[in-house]
Amino acid sequence: MTTIVQNLVFGLFVGSIYGITAVGLALVFGVMKMLNIAHGELLMVGGYVSFWLFHLAGLDPFVSLLISVPLMFGLGVVLNQVLYRHIARFETEHKIKNSLLVSFGLTLFLQNLAQQLWTADERSIQTAYSGVGVDVLGIALPYGRMANLGLALVTVVALHMFLSRTDLGKAIRATADEWESAILVGVNIRWTYLVTFGLSASLAAVAGALVALGYGLSPSIGLAWTLKAMVVVVLAGTGSIFGVFPAGLLLGVGEAVSGLVAGAAYREVFGLLIFVVILIVRPQGLFGRA
Repeated sequence: MTTIVQNLVFGLFVGSIYGITAVGLALVFGVMKMLNIAHGELLMVGGYVSFWLFHLAGLDPFVSLLISVPLMFGLGVVLNQVLYRHIARFETEHKIKNSLLVSFGLTLFLQNLAQQLWTADERSIQTAYSGVGVDVLGIALPYGRMANLGLALVTVVALHMFLSRTDLGKAIRATADEWESAILVGVNIRWTYLVTFGLSASLAAVAGALVALGYGLSPSIGLAWTLKAMVVVVLAGTGSIFGVFPAGLLLGVGEAVSGLVAGAAYREVFGLLIFVVILIVRPQGLFGRA
């Protein structure tokens, strides 16, 4: 019984990173109707920012977010202005196709740039509390993993408050629902898209710090995290930004259960299986609208 509970707990820890990664991807897709498959590369870049701030300046990865989040927001603004702004005028179908092509090129560029700058060696952040934790009724609770889960929850709640309580957040939600109607009531669509992409990159910075702290970094990790995020977005429903984080937790727990039942080698298979099943049985996702 203890083993089962332990696996479920670690599934929640992993799922929180899935969720916070997928929220950034879902934000761009839900508001801008673009599929940014370079989101995993933004996560990778954000992770390296936290890594170097830790090793060069001695900043704890959670403290380094005070620097990496604004930096990644700025990078998102630049990428939107240089690359994605020109796609925004297209119809939804063409937006998706062209954003796939553009973001695929960006993926290759960021991967190769990271490899040239930082080599292909795998790196990670090892803090004083790495590997240290508390035992509760035989269940190991590492401090680092608990902090990851807590930060992910705080970030998602803060995003929810921003989108629900602020004028800019309401403008972003209105644009996601119907951009033409949003224009009619005075919403500046270009500004909304700019902030949305910056927020997505900021969320990638948060996820990157958590990945660097718990799983390790290399220039090639982006695609794997993008695929996880896409599975979570489909699981939640492409129109449900707020359902993405619970869907990430669900995927993490599901992988933990499948690994326990069928073996660790089949953990990744579970994600692909649930991806296909949801597309067939409930295409709108668990939290999406039909």
